[in-house]
Amino acid sequence: MNNRTELILIIAVILFVTFLLGWFAHWLVNKFTRVSQGDLGELDNMAQSLHEAEETRDQAITWAHQREAEVTNQLTQTEAELAAAMDGLRAARQEAEELRAWIERQNQG
Repeated sequence: MNNRTELILIIAVILFVTFLLGWFAHWLVNKFTRVSQGDLGELDNMAQSLHEAEETRDQAITWAHQREAEVTNQLTQTEAELAAAMDGLRAARQEAEELRAWIERQNQG
């Protein structure tokens, strides 16, 4: 064989080996990065569960805000009733003092 034929043969072998290595690398990448149908189903289930959890969280936040508004309203009403009761008690004490003073004046006079 002459040098030219040997060179062509060596280049052909190198190209074939390179092709095989590239094909093997492609096969490995696909093997490790491929997502199976079971995994897709599991991902769908996880996404659905996450969506349901977010909806539940939003409902809980809404309920908490409503409850907070109710409690704040009740507190405001209770404070107003307390203020009215205190005013009534103050007026009753003043009237009782006036009655005691009147009775004492009547008993002395």
